Amino acid sequence: MIQIRKSQDRGYADHGWLKSFHSFSFAGYHDPQFMGWGNLRVINEDRIAAGMGFGKHGHRNMEIISYVLSGELAHQDSIGNVKGIPPGDVQRMSAGSGVTHSEFNHAQDQTTHFLQIWIEPNVLEIPPGYEQTTIPLIEKQGKLRLVASPDGADGSVKLFADAKVYAGLFDHSQSAQVELDPKRKAYVHLIRGLLEVNGQHLTSGDALLIENESQLNLSHGSDAEVLLFELSHSSHS
Repeated sequence: MIQIRKSQDRGYADHGWLKSFHSFSFAGYHDPQFMGWGNLRVINEDRIAAGMGFGKHGHRNMEIISYVLSGELAHQDSIGNVKGIPPGDVQRMSAGSGVTHSEFNHAQDQTTHFLQIWIEPNVLEIPPGYEQTTIPLIEKQGKLRLVASPDGADGSVKLFADAKVYAGLFDHSQSAQVELDPKRKAYVHLIRGLLEVNGQHLTSGDALLIENESQLNLSHGSDAEVLLFELSHSSHS
């Protein structure tokens, strides 16, 4: 089963300084059909205006991934991390027993464009944690590169969740074939460009909700950047 979720069908919020597309129900956007997929709970595509950002706010018991596309995200949290997250970096914050943080775009001349992703953890009330890594572009060219996983394999950030996240760049004749466990769920999010996945034509912002499938074929990319999530079933399924 593959269900397409078109970019324009996502929730949208325009706060002036923040423009955000919500793949799943979030804040003022509520759609009972899209409360999450497996243990993937949130994908927000955020654009933060120059000099603006999220003030200090709290999270608990959630694995939060930031994937920066352009500009830079300045992160500060209650466990002592003060970091800049440039494009190409993947950041994981485990909220665990509770953490507060802020996220700002300190640049005066450019928008920060990033994805904020929430995955439900498989352990609760752990001490909050932080990890950040750079994934070179060359390692994503024409293939899916593991960027987050339960065991931190291949230099990916470690998730305290039953999920894996892959990122890939596909252009022209580049293609990839991925074996899936049909007992698990999967989710494809096309960040930008054009891509064909199992015969489905995706454009920027489109997604696929996948279950009971054993293989994915990615091809016919045009300046495509894509994320693939391998997910467990959860109470939100």
